[in-house]
Amino acid sequence: MAFKFLGAIFLFFICFSNCGAELITALPGQPTNVSFKQYSGYIVTNAQHGRALFYYFVEAESGDPLSRPLTLWLNGGPGCSSIGFGAFMENGPFQVGKNGLLVKNHYSWNSESNVLYVESPIGVGFSYSNTSSDYILWNDTRSAEDNLVFIINWLEEFPNYKDSDFFLTGESYAGHYIPQLAALLLEHNQKPNIRPIKLKSIALGNPLLDLDISVLAGNYLWSHGAISDDTLSLENRVCNNSRYWRELVHDQLSQGCIDVFNRVRAEMSHEVDNGDLLLPECLPSSSSEQFNLKGMHGNIQAVV
Repeated sequence: MAFKFLGAIFLFFICFSNCGAELITALPGQPTNVSFKQYSGYIVTNAQHGRALFYYFVEAESGDPLSRPLTLWLNGGPGCSSIGFGAFMENGPFQVGKNGLLVKNHYSWNSESNVLYVESPIGVGFSYSNTSSDYILWNDTRSAEDNLVFIINWLEEFPNYKDSDFFLTGESYAGHYIPQLAALLLEHNQKPNIRPIKLKSIALGNPLLDLDISVLAGNYLWSHGAISDDTLSLENRVCNNSRYWRELVHDQLSQGCIDVFNRVRAEMSHEVDNGDLLLPECLPSSSSEQFNLKGMHGNIQAVV
């Protein structure tokens, strides 16, 4: 029910953006007591290639949003939608209730900040390029460059936020996206005759920084009862998470690792997200299949 309703919302987003509108008067099934403004649309990052990133922006619930900071949120994956996952399942203003309608999220980040959710890189959600080679040659460096262009151009569309304190945030593979974007943004701020973007800090949740330290999740899964004692022992002896991901991103997955992690997934259920056992798995859409880890192993930089 929740995923079907989210699908209806995303169709609404597409129609709204294609009509050239940015202000969202109301989402389908939205509660009536909403005091903040919402926007969605595309920001062109490369006109020659026909490349654009899709965003969903929610103003702070404060009476004066311009007195609040601006926070950009990126989900990881690579391939997870910052809108479908981040905005509507994690820290956005709404979540899908049991009746299939939207309900207020009382822990939404927009209670304290304006929040900008960006579907990045191209191929994720509604973000796209009309140049086929972009999908083949993409990597983390290009994502950072595209995201910086997005921020610069978005601030031209929303100039009132140019003086806002700016925060870069994300989770999972955003452990690569955010630091690289922050580095480029700081370089941008050093250029002459430009108005610096007021980056204050970055924040990363369960980030993928290094495969040797960031994905040793066996003890976590075991301590939460998601896998058995025998399976944890098998991971430790045969193939732990670090070895599994290194083999996967280099397209050299051994039979031992395949067997161990088939067992892990069978015990956990394929429908459960191993990053948050209370959430469903983030499944790639047809448009973002090329951004799953195995599909882009040649372009993933596994160590920051």
